[in-house]
Amino acid sequence: MRSELPQTSIREVAKRAGVSVGTVSNVLNRPDLVAEATRDRVRAAIDELGFVRNESARRLRQGPHRARSGGAEGGADGADGPVDRSADGAGGRASGRGRRETRLAFGVIVEDLTNPYASDVARGAELALNEAGHDALWISSDHSSAKERRSLDLLEEHRVAGALIIPVGLGPRRIAELRAAGLSVVLIDRDAPDACSARVDHVAGGEIAAAHLLGAGCARVAFVTGRPEPAPCVHRRDGAARTLVEAGLDAPEVLVQEALSITEGRAAAGRVLAMSPRPDGVFCANDLLAIGLINELTRLGVRVPDDIAVIGYDDIELAASAAVPITTVRQPRRELGWEAAELALAEIREGPSHQHRQVVLRPEIVVRDST
Repeated sequence: MRSELPQTSIREVAKRAGVSVGTVSNVLNRPDLVAEATRDRVRAAIDELGFVRNESARRLRQGPHRARSGGAEGGADGADGPVDRSADGAGGRASGRGRRETRLAFGVIVEDLTNPYASDVARGAELALNEAGHDALWISSDHSSAKERRSLDLLEEHRVAGALIIPVGLGPRRIAELRAAGLSVVLIDRDAPDACSARVDHVAGGEIAAAHLLGAGCARVAFVTGRPEPAPCVHRRDGAARTLVEAGLDAPEVLVQEALSITEGRAAAGRVLAMSPRPDGVFCANDLLAIGLINELTRLGVRVPDDIAVIGYDDIELAASAAVPITTVRQPRRELGWEAAELALAEIREGPSHQHRQVVLRPEIVVRDST
């Protein structure tokens, strides 16, 4: 019968009762903090909408001892009684002591699943979640804050345990709403004081790329990026500029293309060749741009790296198999996703005692033929 119930979210309950999401959460978890009249209104909305609490996430958050001990969270009126996911097909797994552990789902939202970098990050998160006995739902925001909002709403309505996200427009208020609704929230490749995050030090990555071009004898460097330019690309540019200026050279001239893609990398080649003086080194914000740029320069008779050295960023699989294998700054993509998943699981496991943590990984240079 439960599988036929409408998937009502905590936000819908709050809207029906005319209260905040936090108030609904308090009625479910700490009813003594809410005035009786408000409790009655919220519970009436729960009954009307057929709301069923994501009990599995709550139990994991409480830990095995609190989950067994029961208490006030059960609800005197039975409106938010427990959901047995193992009985309705969501499954579970037996521990060595015979106790069944709840299998949870986590949303993994990235900017563009067609980008090998993003899919590698999502894969790393999925591997960590699978290792812990849980599942990942991949979603692409397509660089759209509107689609990102819809995706988060969908995850909340289906009461997943958490959201791991490379954000486009996600802000502190929505993060707080998601957490009040029972989701753990972890930002990937972004900094945020109000949430856990796992990111790469992209300023250091830009410094590494510029230092390598300097070591290769480059004196005039261009930086190719795309719009919308995500914060990590800005940080790469800033790191490269600082290194070049400290070496007594000009900051790189920035060429902004329409996207971070192979097609736009090809389009950038003509712009690079039209620059005066022509650069002898090009730092691309990602490997896709570098692949397109090198392919077009080669087609036009420009020798890479003899005439122009090119360095990319990410170290996707295609970088090593390009016509001219690409020197690139490798960021640990799967490790990044793995760390984000570990943070999400820790937030649920630790519950109210959880303290936000920021994990920072360092990139490294991979030298190939393009420099």
